[in-house]
Amino acid sequence: MGNPERMTIHRQGNAVRSPADIATAPFWVEMLLEGAADGENTAMRASLDPGTITRWHTHPRGQLLYVLSGKGLAQREDGAVEELRAGDAVWFAAGEKHWHGATPDSAFSYISVQATEAGRIVDWLEQVEVLS
Repeated sequence: MGNPERMTIHRQGNAVRSPADIATAPFWVEMLLEGAADGENTAMRASLDPGTITRWHTHPRGQLLYVLSGKGLAQREDGAVEELRAGDAVWFAAGEKHWHGATPDSAFSYISVQATEAGRIVDWLEQVEVLS
């Protein structure tokens, strides 16, 4: 597909459910930008129900996560669980193992931006065992 070659407006309303095996429950994902070639960006808006968290994962070129609403949690491997709120921006470095999701008592919505490398933007890993 590739990034657009000129100004493009994406209108809200094309969200789909995520695959069931990438988080503790499916969540809403709306693709905003779909990069195909190395270095092109992919961007999406995600909305998670309370308590929904992703599996551990990495991004070959890193990921920027910008919180739109609700309360979220994020953790890098061997790091502390951090609380996220609207307006927070989180950078995960290339290959940095991490997860993110909604707190048990709040929905969580964010925009993520990640670049494509070798035809992929994410590598999904094991489930999160303990929130610590």
